[in-house]
Amino acid sequence: MMTVRPATPADADEVVRINVRTWQHAYAGMVPGDVLEALDGLVDERVRRTRERWSGSQPGPFRTLVALAGPAPHGQRPVGYVTYGPYRADQDWDQTDPTVGEVFALYVDPVHQGRGAGGALLAAAVKELRAGGAGEIRLWVLAENAPSQRFYARFGFRPDGARDTFRVQRPDGTAVDLPELRMALPAQPAGAVTHPGPRAARPGSGSRPGRAAA
Repeated sequence: MMTVRPATPADADEVVRINVRTWQHAYAGMVPGDVLEALDGLVDERVRRTRERWSGSQPGPFRTLVALAGPAPHGQRPVGYVTYGPYRADQDWDQTDPTVGEVFALYVDPVHQGRGAGGALLAAAVKELRAGGAGEIRLWVLAENAPSQRFYARFGFRPDGARDTFRVQRPDGTAVDLPELRMALPAQPAGAVTHPGPRAARPGSGSRPGRAAA
């Protein structure tokens, strides 16, 4: 049984570890190996910051949902998460456009990929963004990440021509810029319903790596 619900501070540890495991699995060969290896040493601090942020009394416009799998109700645990909200102009978290939605990150634990968690999370995020007034919904994905691009295409996302780079810091202090492209889901006509095609590619990750709330 799978359930999708809002993330809570108690989910912070699992969410961060899912993020790390998925980076190390999905981005091998795309992101420098030393960057991926260094992620393990950052887990505790990221968990602390994530838990603190999700415990705040003044939540911002960005939301995270988790997918739970296992026997209900007490045996379920997070196996994936999605973070979404208003689109950030020029990648600035303080300059957002609520008329356009953005999926910032979608990660599913490698051992649970291909079982529907990614699709359930993306569908839930799109539904919430539409309910909040967003028309077009956008996301960024690494240009080399063909499996994720195929996954999003099944839900109606298409490259819109925008290109950018995502910068990662290496342990030695140098930076690497990774090419990425933007995909967009058009505004939905009134009464229309979007359904994905047959399940195929596994969503190793979704939007820009590292821009999530974890």
